[in-house]
Amino acid sequence: MTSKQLLQEATQIHETIISERRYLHTHPETGFDLKDTKAFVKKELEDMGYEPVECGKAGLVAIAGGKKEGKVFMIRGDMDALPIQEEADVDFASTNGKMHACGHDMHTAMMLGAARLLKQHEDEIEGTIKLMFQPAEEIFEGSHDMIEAGLLKNPDVDAALMIHVMAGMPFEPGTVIVSAPGVSAPAADLFEIRVYGKGCHGSMPNTGIDPLNAAAHILIALQEINTREIAVNDKAVLTIGSMNAGTAPNVIPDKVVMGGSLRTFDGEVRDFIKNRLTEVAKGIAQTFRAEAEVVFTSGCPTLNNDKDLSICAEKYVKELLEPGKAFSVAELNAMGGGSSKSAGSEDFAYVSQEVPSIMLALAAGQPQKGYAYPQHHPMVKFDESALASGSAVYAYTAMRWLEEHR
Repeated sequence: MTSKQLLQEATQIHETIISERRYLHTHPETGFDLKDTKAFVKKELEDMGYEPVECGKAGLVAIAGGKKEGKVFMIRGDMDALPIQEEADVDFASTNGKMHACGHDMHTAMMLGAARLLKQHEDEIEGTIKLMFQPAEEIFEGSHDMIEAGLLKNPDVDAALMIHVMAGMPFEPGTVIVSAPGVSAPAADLFEIRVYGKGCHGSMPNTGIDPLNAAAHILIALQEINTREIAVNDKAVLTIGSMNAGTAPNVIPDKVVMGGSLRTFDGEVRDFIKNRLTEVAKGIAQTFRAEAEVVFTSGCPTLNNDKDLSICAEKYVKELLEPGKAFSVAELNAMGGGSSKSAGSEDFAYVSQEVPSIMLALAAGQPQKGYAYPQHHPMVKFDESALASGSAVYAYTAMRWLEEHR
């Protein structure tokens, strides 16, 4: 098999990949509740000749190759959507209040495309390729759940790859950016701040304790952690994304629930901010006679890219794709357009903590061509012309790594 041959074969099944992506896009499901999605993926794999097995709460694993002795390379595609009402101008939009606003439908469809390519070349695989179809990435729980269920065992995984499509990138669709060695995605912590007061009539605030007032001061005070309590090089993002309380304009409620997220690249900084977040929330609440508690609901560690795998992946994608459609982060930095780190977290990080791993970014939407909205926006769209390249990158990278690491 040559790189040119595989890319041609991916192009030949492009319409099939698009069709599968659109089905997934119009039937989004969230978290671990992926009944229809999992059934669809399982049937497609079975129709190809695979024997997919369930892994964890809602994951699937399929095996390609294994006919020759060798190592085990894993490729990952996440399947879950977001609880967002779609507003994108596409004729296959979701209508169920959920949306593939992060492109996981693209990932799953590309993985199914890769599965077809691998099945066609199964006798050539120098070892085993494990296909990981993952739930609950958006809540940072699916990867860990699958690992706990034995994902990386039987057969034991030696290296792993993930691809993430990116909207709003200036590159031609299908362009691949290979992460630099080291951390490329921050640790994430989701949390709630629950502020308790004493409800009363809005005309008599002196008879109650206003949790909204306390919450407002907490919101403002938390911004000082970044600006005054961590060093300029200690990158972190602390965001309050929701604040819910009350049902009437003339009633002070008993409780406010604030939802937020924390992203950090360093473990010590992560621990420091989590501690200060709790201290600030409780201290400010007490100042206004209220009480507060901070509950960390879920999260994931940093995503670490293996040095050798980063070098290998760059070589393989440059073999596969035409000139100007594959870059390392170092090359983009030299051109003034790269970054070794993303502010978005990724729960594939749990895999990267266990086995050598690499994260690739796949350009899937140029702003000047109508793909200006970012991930997680209700109007985000992805360029489907990137799908065939993504499938080929999954399959070719896995096969080439196994070939070179016999």
